[in-house]
Amino acid sequence: MVEWEEIVEFFKIVGDLKRTYRKGWLRVGIRPESVADHVYRTTFLAMLYADLKGLNVEKVMRMALLHDFPEAITGDLTPAEKTAELKEKEHAAISKILSYLPEELRRKYEIIWKEFEEGKSKEAKIVKDLDKLEMILQALEYQKEGYNKEKLKEFWKDGEKSIRTPEIKRIYRILKKKLTT
Repeated sequence: MVEWEEIVEFFKIVGDLKRTYRKGWLRVGIRPESVADHVYRTTFLAMLYADLKGLNVEKVMRMALLHDFPEAITGDLTPAEKTAELKEKEHAAISKILSYLPEELRRKYEIIWKEFEEGKSKEAKIVKDLDKLEMILQALEYQKEGYNKEKLKEFWKDGEKSIRTPEIKRIYRILKKKLTT
């Protein structure tokens, strides 16, 4: 039997992502989008990429939706902050969030989230790259809004260094060209 009161608690926690702002942008003085905004576009990119490449669309979309769930509790974490201790806090946070779901869904979502975190499967590598590509799209938008180009360089460098999938790297280069136009 579904415990709807528990599900409602899950909805509330997930809703907190709408009020959790991306810390990297805040750090450089940009009024940022929320984690939920970021997850939305990352999921859309994942869906489209998976459809174009004939991949398991459902799996990559689930992975994209779940990848930042812990931030509803931990707040947004920048890559530099992801120490072993904070990774443990993320694991505890995802367990807490998923504890409101029926056991079968809890296990299913936790497996997908852990697969993303480990970054070893094809789907996880692609979603990680699309996560970075979404950041690059956002950096380009912030630049077009008039934010200082120098403040955005670190995000472009991070994307260039992090993205591994050749086609997604190609998209990165197309976006980088748009910087100068």
